[in-house]
Amino acid sequence: MTTAPPESRDRIYRSPLALIGGFLLLVIIGWLGIDAVVSGTGRTPWLALAALILVVPLVIAFTLRPAVFANDDRLRIRNPFRVIVVPWGEVELFRSGYSNEAFVKSGGKYQLWAIPVSLRGRKKAARQSARQAAGGRPGRGPGLFGGGRQVGGFGGPAPVPEGPTRAETDKIMDELRELLETRGQAKTSQGEVSVRWAYEIVGPAVAGAVLLAILVAVG
Repeated sequence: MTTAPPESRDRIYRSPLALIGGFLLLVIIGWLGIDAVVSGTGRTPWLALAALILVVPLVIAFTLRPAVFANDDRLRIRNPFRVIVVPWGEVELFRSGYSNEAFVKSGGKYQLWAIPVSLRGRKKAARQSARQAAGGRPGRGPGLFGGGRQVGGFGGPAPVPEGPTRAETDKIMDELRELLETRGQAKTSQGEVSVRWAYEIVGPAVAGAVLLAILVAVG
């Protein structure tokens, strides 16, 4: 009796800033909404409740939910309202412009919400690469009291990284392209693209919108 080989461990890519921003937004929305539900008068508690049912799933969808999972067999893209599973054999290419996108051989295109493009990060990386090419040292970060920290030892030059400096999200896209190149032809990386709607997000948001519309219409 033969057993299937164990599935490789996922590499998980998420946006730390989106997670922090989403958590703070939920705290503020929860504080204001619960206060309105508890302390409000007339129709205010019902309006606040409907708004919470509508807004909370949307905040979760666009901040806490997005993630990209990649292992040796497939790419799983968890976007605000959908989950897309693409075997590496079906991925055609990745493109990075103002957003990072995955193109599949069937003609579909899926945005990687969890890996946002940072134009500021690209400019910073370009400046660091220019300094390295000119023979200068990489920029030194602020120390405990605002000064720089020597990386290369006592009086020695700081080590210069090999190759051009890349923005963090561009490095992630490089990793995904490398996985595509190495695993695209593997037997375990073949299959069909599957797309599933996130009804656990869409359902409550639609219910909240309908309830809010009814309350506003009834007036």
